[in-house]
Amino acid sequence: MTNELIQAVERANSSESLFTAVRELAAAREEEGISTLIKILGYNNPGAAIAAVQGLVELGEIAVPALLEQIDGYDYGARAWSHRALAKIGDPRALDTLIEAALSDFALSVRRAAAKGLGSMNWAKLADEEVLPSQTKALETLLKVSQDPEWVVRYAAVVGLQGLAVSQPEFQPRILEQLTQIIDTDEELIVQARAKLALKQINN
Repeated sequence: MTNELIQAVERANSSESLFTAVRELAAAREEEGISTLIKILGYNNPGAAIAAVQGLVELGEIAVPALLEQIDGYDYGARAWSHRALAKIGDPRALDTLIEAALSDFALSVRRAAAKGLGSMNWAKLADEEVLPSQTKALETLLKVSQDPEWVVRYAAVVGLQGLAVSQPEFQPRILEQLTQIIDTDEELIVQARAKLALKQINN
């Protein structure tokens, strides 16, 4: 059955037929379809990419090794979709990849996806002694990324900081201080507004 669904993706000759085939492959939730779903992320078809990301997210942690191995170093669009999938899955095995992308990828769409994901890791999957050091790495990264030149990346960093504050209350004073600084100094009103919302929700 999975082979038939993969073949349908490969035979698709229009945007509409590709989207339909990818959606059906994603809905099957079969491990054999992971590589094909990842390959779709590099196609110039946002609808199909969204369906592929959703399928990968629903497959969850079993998709993570292939996603990490097959991240496209040349196609920033494919990288952005891959990082979006990794961020939504939240598996801590992707932590170092997300950190590197958030700090240094030239594509703002990749940095944005990675920054958002750093605040929503499933830390419970780590051994107890690994949780705080890993969260600390995420925090230091998000504090730096909250000063990114691109406002959409700074916005994503605020979202990430809020998520991290909820999962690790020990970090709240430092995060609240950073959010206050963003409110006072960021040049974009939308980033200021998101920081105000984060501040309010953390304090509630």
